[in-house]
Amino acid sequence: MYRKYHGRGLEVLGFPCDQFGHQEPGDEAAIKSFCSLTYGVSFPMFAKIEVNGAQAHPLFKYLKEARPGLLGSEAIKWNFTKFLVGRDGVPIMRFAPTDKPENLEADVEAALGSV
Repeated sequence: MYRKYHGRGLEVLGFPCDQFGHQEPGDEAAIKSFCSLTYGVSFPMFAKIEVNGAQAHPLFKYLKEARPGLLGSEAIKWNFTKFLVGRDGVPIMRFAPTDKPENLEADVEAALGSV
């Protein structure tokens, strides 16, 4: 999806987090290499952060408050929770970890508009 829509303005930002079953134990370089080699990730990958708890990164505090999950829960339940953010920086939607990227295309198209 990143390759398909990047030219129209889509940015995908990856934020590794090791708060879910110790899935991201490596350092930034190891995570970036794994994602690139295993999944062909070409979008920007950032340093490992926390998304829940007292040490949650301010970006995720903002995203969770703006777009709470099921039943109003702000907690991120598992890796691969996704947020669609508009060009103006306002979160539009929150997607579950199980939502596949191809199922988000209509929402991405709508957010990108006719650009």
